[in-house]
Amino acid sequence: MNSQTSLPQKCSYLPDCLSTLTFIDPYFSANITSQYDELSQYGFRRSGEYIYRPNCQNCDACISVRVPVQNFAPSRSQRRIWKKNQDLTISMVAPMFEKEHFELYCRYIKTRHQENDEHTPESYLRFLTSYWSRTIFYEFRLADKLLAVAVVDHLKRGLSAVYTFFDPDYSERSLGVFAILWEIEECQKLNRNWLYLGYWVKNCRKMNYKTNYKPLEFYYQAKWQYNI
Repeated sequence: MNSQTSLPQKCSYLPDCLSTLTFIDPYFSANITSQYDELSQYGFRRSGEYIYRPNCQNCDACISVRVPVQNFAPSRSQRRIWKKNQDLTISMVAPMFEKEHFELYCRYIKTRHQENDEHTPESYLRFLTSYWSRTIFYEFRLADKLLAVAVVDHLKRGLSAVYTFFDPDYSERSLGVFAILWEIEECQKLNRNWLYLGYWVKNCRKMNYKTNYKPLEFYYQAKWQYNI
């Protein structure tokens, strides 16, 4: 396995910090798909074609989290959101460029994250897909209208929620929450153990939502645990 370390750069979660990543270059790995399955057990995540994990000096704020789906207990508000969205149709499509998806993605990024960067079909696919991963795009539709897309990696023992983008005009549906609830149920149907939610950062407000899914496991001090 060929791992590399990135140069320090501005942290996207904690603005006063610098971040460094350890990442696996797929072009130097003979069996990257199997390695991804294994490395997910040690807090690694996929972005594009690369598998990575934060490796910052004097900082361990980024903590990988996952939901043990067989023990998941939805809250009262999550049950309400689940019921509210039962009129949606979910279907899976191949991880490839669709103009409808891309336009929704650009609207979501601009509205939810106040980003004005120019996104291209190439940068969009480079971020969400890879040539080696078992990735599926799940469409959430109200009749024929596309409301959300959940990008999910299939692992041997779980699913990894790579990214979800949705129509900001339907905020009353809490589509981001519903997508996670649906992914948890899909894990259960597939008899998988975990839904991986990426990194939780205690002092980053936009990451706090991940602790709403209980029980939640944290990868901390080289092991998965419920309390840190």
